[in-house]
Amino acid sequence: MESNKHYVVGIFNDEDVLLHAVEHIREKGVKIQEVYSPFPVHGLDDALGYRRSRLPIASFLFGMTGTILALATQMLMLGYDWPMIIGGKNFVSLPPFIPVTFEFTVLLAAFGMVGTFLVVSDLKPYKWPRTFDIRSTDDKHVMAIDLASNKLSKDQISQILKDNGAEEVNEKNF
Repeated sequence: MESNKHYVVGIFNDEDVLLHAVEHIREKGVKIQEVYSPFPVHGLDDALGYRRSRLPIASFLFGMTGTILALATQMLMLGYDWPMIIGGKNFVSLPPFIPVTFEFTVLLAAFGMVGTFLVVSDLKPYKWPRTFDIRSTDDKHVMAIDLASNKLSKDQISQILKDNGAEEVNEKNF
């Protein structure tokens, strides 16, 4: 089976060199697919041009769904389906509903965030991750550039990577 994805992979030893390389390479019009690092590099998200995540919005919506479902369920069950007079209090009284509502809000927000993260990150049990270089989990920073999404040739991109401090430049096919 022939691979259909061709990448140029630059391997960097220092995070400062990597950060400046990302900025210079993007200025030259090269689209960087991803940068893999063994530890967080401060400012890398901004240098790559990533937008702020919308996951907090999803978390809020899942939490609100949990709040509405918990309150609606308790009010319908205790106020309509099975009203019981307990201590002469109203059928539907908000204070006793607060603990259950809070816990259900947290539960739905947590489960929703896990599901959203798995979908957004494209993590599936049957899918193997693309490993551009195994050293990215140890001590090297790896920059992957997809040749199909760039107008420059493989040799031009390799030279740009070398000029910006890459210790190694390899080609990877998937």
